[in-house]
Amino acid sequence: MTTTATVTAAPVVGFDQVSKVYGSVRAVDGLTLALHPGETVALLGPNGAGKSTTLDLLLGLKHADSGTVRVFGTSPREAIVAGRVGAMLQSGGLMDEVTVAELVGLGCALHPKAYKVTDVLARAGISQIADRKVNKLSGGQAQRVRFALATAGDSDLIVLDEPTTGMDVSARQAFWATMREQADQGRTVLFATHYLEEADAIADRVLVLHRGRLLADGTAAEIKAKAGARRVAFDLEGQVDEATLRGLPFLTSISVSNSGPAEGSVHTVRLQSSDADATVHALYGLGLYPRNLEVAGLGLEQAFVAITAAEEAKQS
Repeated sequence: MTTTATVTAAPVVGFDQVSKVYGSVRAVDGLTLALHPGETVALLGPNGAGKSTTLDLLLGLKHADSGTVRVFGTSPREAIVAGRVGAMLQSGGLMDEVTVAELVGLGCALHPKAYKVTDVLARAGISQIADRKVNKLSGGQAQRVRFALATAGDSDLIVLDEPTTGMDVSARQAFWATMREQADQGRTVLFATHYLEEADAIADRVLVLHRGRLLADGTAAEIKAKAGARRVAFDLEGQVDEATLRGLPFLTSISVSNSGPAEGSVHTVRLQSSDADATVHALYGLGLYPRNLEVAGLGLEQAFVAITAAEEAKQS
C-alpha cells in the first residue's frame, strides 16, 4: 500500500504533458501522472480511452508526439533493457510449437535478474502444464504463461494489460494473491482492467482515463466520492407512475423493474441522486410509501459510469 514515504520517493513512472495522435484522434492528450514505489494502480477507462496507448508509451512500444515519458528516471527502453520492467500485454503473441517450460525458460534466460524457471512456473500456477505445447493451451492458461513471462525476473515495475481475461474465478484469486505479494515486496504494479470489482478490491490507487485525458486519480473511495451521487433503492406496491418519479429533484438516473399488473404488484425502483436526502424527502412528499428503503454510496462501477457520462455531457 502507498505510504507517505513512497510518495516522496523518486517516481517509478513519470508522464509529463504526453500526447499521441493518430490522424484526427488524440489517443493520449496532454497526460501528466506519476507512479511511485510499492503502489498497486488500476488504469480504467471505456473502450478508446487511451489505456493501451498509454501502456505502449510506457513500455517504449510507441513514441510520444509531444511530452516526455520517464521510467526510473530514464527512457522506457533503457529501463526495460536493465530488466527493471516486466510486462503482460493482451496483444502479446506466444511462440507456437514449444512447450510452456521452454518458453518460460527463454524468458528467464533473457532477463538480467532472472528467477529459476521452476519457481516462475510455480508462481504462475502452470507447473502442471510445463510440458504442454503453447499452441494447445486454453485462453486462461495462455494468460498465466504471459504472467510467467512478465515475472521471469526481479523487475521493479510490473505492467499488466487485462491480466485475468479468460481466467476462472479461482485462477483470478490466485493471480491477485501473487500480485499482492509483489507489491508487498516494494514493486509497483500497474494494471488495466475491465473488471472494476478487481480495481475496487486490489488497487490502492485508481486512474480513470477518458479520450486520452486523466479524469480522476485517487483511491477507490475517493473516486466513488468524486462521482457525487448516491444510490437509492426501494419497493413500491401497486401502480407506479414512472414519469412522476423522474421529476424527483437531484435525480441522475432511474430504473423500475417488475412492471406487471397494477393491483398487487411490487415494483423495485433504483435511483441515483446527487442529493439523496432531498430526493427521499420529495419522494415522501408525493404521498408514496417506499418499503425496504436503502441509501448507499456508489460502487466503483457506478462511479466510473457517472464520471465518464458527465465528461461526455460536457463535450457534447
